[in-house]
Amino acid sequence: MAKTKYDQIYAELRARIEQQEYGFQELLPSENTLVKEYGCSRNTVRRAIGRLADEGYVQSLHGKGVRIIYQPGQLSEFMLSGIESLKEAVARNQKEYRTKVVCFAELTVDQRISARTTFPVGAEIYYIQRVRYIDGEALILDHNYFLKEVARDLTPEIAEQSIYAYLEQELGENIVTTKRKVTVERASQIDEMYLELGDYNCLAVVSSMTYNADGVMFEFTQSRHRPDKFAFYDLAHRVK
Repeated sequence: MAKTKYDQIYAELRARIEQQEYGFQELLPSENTLVKEYGCSRNTVRRAIGRLADEGYVQSLHGKGVRIIYQPGQLSEFMLSGIESLKEAVARNQKEYRTKVVCFAELTVDQRISARTTFPVGAEIYYIQRVRYIDGEALILDHNYFLKEVARDLTPEIAEQSIYAYLEQELGENIVTTKRKVTVERASQIDEMYLELGDYNCLAVVSSMTYNADGVMFEFTQSRHRPDKFAFYDLAHRVK
């Protein structure tokens, strides 16, 4: 799927902010400057900046410009208000990462899996366990469930790269909505087997249900995080 000019402007401005080419509390280049740089309309620039504002990167100041409010975190921060892959999150946090698939299976949903994921009994799914290494440490264990009819021809090799990139770029899927729940749970034997937990006996657990443009829930994922290394944040705008 070809990227639009709006996508290009958004992605490039976001990268410049994350790499601190535009620093915290500085102003973005003026709207006129960006229009000339990208050879586009003011509305296109405003849409890109509006998305950056929605995601907490910038704040528009009436009559003054657009100020950077993004600050790089010391931890690997994950946005609860947006949908991003681990690959995208670690790039934003300027971390190194790799993924190891430790289980890849094709299953039919039974009562037990249905109770956990809400997928209907009888649905065909991929079940994947992935260990996520951040800066060389095994810090996240993902339990992924994907509908086979949506994530067609998924393989362990794809799962070690980026499943979302495969869905969007190869299969043309639109990933639209995610609902998340965050809990704290005692570490399981599987957690202890694969993660470098040190003295920790609990994990931050994020359970996600993700929907495509047809409103079909195609993914249920439970990500289990070592608590000292990760922060989850949201963004809110006060409405008067």
